[in-house]
Amino acid sequence: MLLDRGGSLASLAEYAAEAARGEGRLVLISGEAGVGKSALVEQFQRDLPGAWWAWGACDGLFTPRPLGPLFDLAEQVGGELLDMARAGAGRDALFDALLRGMGEVSVVVIEDAHWADEATVDLLRFLGRRIRNTRSLLLVTYRDDTLPARHPLRVALGELAGLRTTRRIGLAPLSPGAVSALAEGSGIDAGELYRLTNGNPFYVTEVVRSGRRTVPASARDAVLARVAALDDAARETLEVAALLGTRIELRELAVLADTSRVDQLVASGLLGGAPLGFRHEIARLAVEESVAAHRRPDIHAHILAALRSLDCDDDARLAHHAEEAGDGAALEFAARAAHAAAGLASHREAAAQFERALRFSSGLAAEPMAQLYLDYFVELSHIDRWDEAVSAGESALALWRSVGDARREGDTLRHLSRAYWRLCRRDDAYAVAEQAVAILEPLGESAELAWAYANLAGHAMLGRDNEFAIGLGRRAQDLAKRLGVHGALVDAMITVGTAQSWMGEDWAPELQAALDLGIAHRLASQRGRAYANLQSSYVAERRFAEADKYYCEGVVDCSENDMATYVTCLRGERTVVLERTGRWAEAVALSTELLAETASPINRINSLRTLGLLRARLGREGVWELLDEAAASADGSAEPQWIISVRLVRIEAFWLEGRDDEALAEAESLLPMWDRLEAWERGGLTAWLRRLGSGRVRQSALPGPYALMEAGEWGRAARLWEDLDSPYDAALARYDSDDEDDLRAALDLFIELGAEPVARLTRRRMRQLGIRSVPAGARSVTREHPLGLTRREREVLELIHAGRTNAEIAATLVISVKTVGHHVSAVLTKLGAPTRSEAASQAARLGLFTGDRTSLGGSPAKDR
Repeated sequence: MLLDRGGSLASLAEYAAEAARGEGRLVLISGEAGVGKSALVEQFQRDLPGAWWAWGACDGLFTPRPLGPLFDLAEQVGGELLDMARAGAGRDALFDALLRGMGEVSVVVIEDAHWADEATVDLLRFLGRRIRNTRSLLLVTYRDDTLPARHPLRVALGELAGLRTTRRIGLAPLSPGAVSALAEGSGIDAGELYRLTNGNPFYVTEVVRSGRRTVPASARDAVLARVAALDDAARETLEVAALLGTRIELRELAVLADTSRVDQLVASGLLGGAPLGFRHEIARLAVEESVAAHRRPDIHAHILAALRSLDCDDDARLAHHAEEAGDGAALEFAARAAHAAAGLASHREAAAQFERALRFSSGLAAEPMAQLYLDYFVELSHIDRWDEAVSAGESALALWRSVGDARREGDTLRHLSRAYWRLCRRDDAYAVAEQAVAILEPLGESAELAWAYANLAGHAMLGRDNEFAIGLGRRAQDLAKRLGVHGALVDAMITVGTAQSWMGEDWAPELQAALDLGIAHRLASQRGRAYANLQSSYVAERRFAEADKYYCEGVVDCSENDMATYVTCLRGERTVVLERTGRWAEAVALSTELLAETASPINRINSLRTLGLLRARLGREGVWELLDEAAASADGSAEPQWIISVRLVRIEAFWLEGRDDEALAEAESLLPMWDRLEAWERGGLTAWLRRLGSGRVRQSALPGPYALMEAGEWGRAARLWEDLDSPYDAALARYDSDDEDDLRAALDLFIELGAEPVARLTRRRMRQLGIRSVPAGARSVTREHPLGLTRREREVLELIHAGRTNAEIAATLVISVKTVGHHVSAVLTKLGAPTRSEAASQAARLGLFTGDRTSLGGSPAKDR
């Protein structure tokens, strides 16, 4: 019986009972290495007789075969799933088949998910969202102590944690009492054992089993102490097993080592289980690292020969052993593994395998070498690694030119133009896009030419040469339709729709049709672009609810297909929405998170401008390092959308610091591109030119709130901004007014948002207008509050703590839901809390609640 695990086992039994009633459950079991995650699941299997179990595991020994756990499960589930797996079916079909097969299985286990490839992470997402209507229990074990914040698994777990079907079990180290019980009779001092092992079950049991009276300095030393007691033949067998991997097939081991020693190894506790394997990865690693470096290549060579003699079809595994053995066959195995990974949308694994193939490509002929580089380029492009993509693309280009293959030269130039654009190298991007068309047109109609037309049209659209973009885009569509090149067709449709949005035309039908076609033809990359452009086009028109629809759908789709480039793009645009709708704490948190990741310069701009702007509005340091980088990237892109977005933010930042001359110069520097700006961009620039006293304001038809501001109807403009869920813009409109009520309302909102720099400017303006009784700072009740909350914000915080939703808070306080949202954002900003629940917890820790606020109704706060 396991010690200290009674509560966890009881929870698992409860979840199994819920699943048996037709309410399937996903259970995430986490803990540090050696804490006993697998032991818990194995004990639960013994406690649940009669259930049908299926097990899969991720392998951390090498760049894994995508969907390794699914193929493990297929061998056990059998039937349709096994037939499809053997036939090389696509991942979507495999996912559906596994879900159907789970109707026959009581418990499915996926172990060591911290090693999961991208396709397996997507499988967890898929099952987690659909398991509710099954009778299955899905148990997923993973280490949480070394998982980076932006690891794909951690991101997926964050999404799955919010589902009603998801349950979590976190395993803590053993208590001193449990360690004492395990040490009983061993002669080892239980206190010293607990102190050195910190209660880690694997470490504790390894020490006890070693038979030593003193505690080794590490679990590794404890394992090696047991290995030292083996005879030479057993130790050599164990070393081969360690290099074979986490799980061991006896038929493989039989070809490689003395299997008569397996019983001895099982008896020692170093190996065990079915299928056979090391009791823990810590033990396997300890043995592997103890093998002398000069002996490893020979062992890997023997393993490779054995696997080939047994007709192993796992190219990822073969590639690993071939590389470790220094065998040139690694090129073939790695290339096949890369293509298989790409087909299953495991683009990170595909890129890693292409890298391995390239390490063994010396002597390869020019044409296959060029294709290898181009394939590598494509995989890098999906995961936002554009500097490396450029290097690969340029290598491919030189090779195609060396063999005189003009068609592939033109196609590679088209690929490279996209990479240069992502790196904000506009001149290079446009030049090679034109070269691609010039090279391909004389060769006649082709898929490559359709793509080249679509690509050049896209670059023209980004430069706001809209009429040319639409004309060339339609030409690309016609050619793509005739040739059946669906990807180029969708790409051209996206370009045409976006150009229509810049021109103020009816753009949504074209973009929606592009998305629908991308979905119908399973075009993951084109779908990602369609989602991103739909989101950004709606954001540009301040239609945030519609933008959110495509954001939510797009992030799920792109995450499930390992389209990291577009996930980052969608999330970057999301920071703009959060900033404009007054949800500043969330905007700061998301921008900070995105900037901590590796991303292309073009994908960093939104996060840089959002975080820089909010630092300026909140009076914090570190504004200009962000805005200077944003400006450099925007200027490099030469795209009006980025230049105007970043420059308007810089104008405001200068103004907030009292540097009006610099703000005015920045604003007037945008006038030469006036004809290339769309209506909302012109409105933003006009407002700042007017506010700064420029004599160069141009007359133009402007969108609703900006038109009202130009007409001096500040109150109506503010109300329209509020209807557009843009509270800060509403307050700025009132700031421009000479009306005392407008100015006081603006000041109140600035204070609630924590925007002290603009609040100071508002007070100064009020005094200049002769308004009396101007508040010198936050109201007295706000100054007295330890976090500077207003009375209304305190009421909102108390209701958040009581578990009320925004709608319930609005009804209680008799204010609008939008107003509640602004108050909530202000509260989160002042507390520095990313979520409602964290804000409530932090306030409770600070003792800000004077009574039992749950008496207001509801339960403790959740994030809604």
